[in-house]
Amino acid sequence: MCLADLEFDYINPYDSASRINGVVIPEFITQGVLCFLFLVTGHWVMSLLSVPYLYYNVRLYMRRQHLVDVTEIFNLLNWEKKQRLFKLGYVILLLFMSLFW
Repeated sequence: MCLADLEFDYINPYDSASRINGVVIPEFITQGVLCFLFLVTGHWVMSLLSVPYLYYNVRLYMRRQHLVDVTEIFNLLNWEKKQRLFKLGYVILLLFMSLFW
């Protein structure tokens, strides 16, 4: 929503970046804990399905590309929107698979 608000000029870039950056680290921690819980409880298939997303998050963090830059947010707006929607779709897929499997 922050990216859509930014695109339509309802919010300034600093507020949008600070809102997005405030959610990134808890998202990474939650995904790591979920993958660890799948591994510990013996859900091997779900653990293997969540490992690529965990690897992608770790890779972003190690390259320091996990935070949104205020000065570059307009240049990367379409990429950020696609990335966030893909992540949301992947998490929803994992959620439905864990609920109904």
